[in-house]
Amino acid sequence: MTAGRLELRDAVKHYTGAGEVVRAVDGVSLTAQRGEMVALYGPSGSGKSTLLLLAAGLLRPDAGEVRFDGRDVTAMSDTEVAEYQRREVGFVSQTFHLLPGVPAVENAALKLIADRVPLRAARRAATAWLERVGLGERLHHTPEQLSGGERQRVAIARALANGPSLLLTDEPTGSLDSARGAEVLALLARLGHEAGAAVLLVTHDPRAADVADRVLTLRDGRVVSETRAADRGAPDRAAPGGAPPHADLTTGPERR
Repeated sequence: MTAGRLELRDAVKHYTGAGEVVRAVDGVSLTAQRGEMVALYGPSGSGKSTLLLLAAGLLRPDAGEVRFDGRDVTAMSDTEVAEYQRREVGFVSQTFHLLPGVPAVENAALKLIADRVPLRAARRAATAWLERVGLGERLHHTPEQLSGGERQRVAIARALANGPSLLLTDEPTGSLDSARGAEVLALLARLGHEAGAAVLLVTHDPRAADVADRVLTLRDGRVVSETRAADRGAPDRAAPGGAPPHADLTTGPERR
């Protein structure tokens, strides 16, 4: 088993409401390796976000398995799932979830602080990632003083600051204009690759195909097609003018 490999095996998640069964995920199998970005593409209601929640351990499948690094997430206790989420998973959403009135460096350090990383080390790691996403001059700006694209970059820095093996992103461009959205997609692909994280991207943005290693198209809870970067001649992930590394991209800061 490759270290950091996410694997869903025949995953099923159905919901029942008003006498109707909704087949949100209907027997999906997929994998994502470290250093690989896999995009889940499709219309609303196709099962993309449910798959992301299964991968995060926030939902348990009705049937099938979710495995990460050889471990069966579906068989974990609540305590073990919480540990998996804290240590292995970084999560980025379109709504940012930043604390108002709190400087970017503190927002980016929140997960580390919650994981009992000493404050100085947490700030140092957060600063390194904010510099990596191009916000080195905005460390002490609050969310109210940042653009939508900058707030999303703070959320990305926060998700990567603890060195996760799995980066889950739910419609990260949904609140951005086309130019900022394209920048964020390229940034996620490049940083996920450099950090050695497996990246699972939920999107309805067709530009994801320009940066993802693989695109899985979903419809009615099932994967209906798969395309690979090699099949479409995808460009190099490295964004023009990318900054040099400011931190060890493979590990988070030392914990107490």
